[in-house]
Amino acid sequence: MIKLKPIFDIFSEKKVKHKERPKIIIDYREKNSLVISELISLGIDTEIKELKVADYIVNGVAVERKTVSDFISSMINRRLINQLEEINQYPERLLIIEGIDEQELYTDSEEKIGVHPNSIRGFLLSILLKYKVPIIFTKNYQDTARFLSVLAKRKSKEIPLKVNKKTLDKKERLQFIIEGFPGIGPKTAKKLLKKFKTIKNIINATEKELKEITGKKATNIQKIIEEKY
Repeated sequence: MIKLKPIFDIFSEKKVKHKERPKIIIDYREKNSLVISELISLGIDTEIKELKVADYIVNGVAVERKTVSDFISSMINRRLINQLEEINQYPERLLIIEGIDEQELYTDSEEKIGVHPNSIRGFLLSILLKYKVPIIFTKNYQDTARFLSVLAKRKSKEIPLKVNKKTLDKKERLQFIIEGFPGIGPKTAKKLLKKFKTIKNIINATEKELKEITGKKATNIQKIIEEKY
């Protein structure tokens, strides 16, 4: 009996394993960001959806992105503190401060940005030491996209699913509202609430009464209270 060698069909299609492209999940509020188009040009798949926490989820890493101006404004109104607390639900997280080639983060002159440079330095230290969130400074949106691209190509990790917006309790909500006034930090907000008990009483207080706690800042508070939309 003659054994025939198997004949290979040289024209048969070869099974090619397609390497799965890295994917980044992006919060819908970032949809107008130039970072997204840059990521696509770098060969990264993107999915835009509503994220309760963070702007980007990359391999299980939660990334909050701030331009320099947004960083300063969210530092002043203390919105970033809430975001840092929320992002800490992820074992791995990053804060990207974007655009240091386009705008100075701080200078020795307070007049340019309205915030003392040491306040910004102190806040950066708090982010690193208190909230344990690493910071990356990027030159521009292209640089941000390249960082995210490199992160996306790392060995994939499972994405934690149980993350939620931090819910403020009653006292924290009241304090958060009062901290929205210019120059009012946590300590002053607490003092005002302890003295006047309610936001209504603070708004109805005279400038003289407010000055006992806030000093010269009372004038600015009164201006905002009386200012028309």
